[in-house]
Amino acid sequence: MSKDREAQLDAPDQAGGPRPHMERVTVNLTARASDALRESVELTGDTKTDTINRALLIYAFLQSVMQGGGAVYTRGSDTAELERVRFL
Repeated sequence: MSKDREAQLDAPDQAGGPRPHMERVTVNLTARASDALRESVELTGDTKTDTINRALLIYAFLQSVMQGGGAVYTRGSDTAELERVRFL
């Protein structure tokens, strides 16, 4: 994620006040999401909290790109074809 995007996410809220540094939330994960969280934690060694925070930042960035008329692509390997990412 670019420094500009990180700065946007850390900017004051629309009312002009500073954003809280921490917000506690409770979520109910589906079995599939829970498995993805466990796999992500195992792959990265990050905590669950850090993994969820990063996932939310990435999701917001991807949504911003797509809603701005851009597109996001992924490639499984160097020789694979590009595939467009779409959220349903």
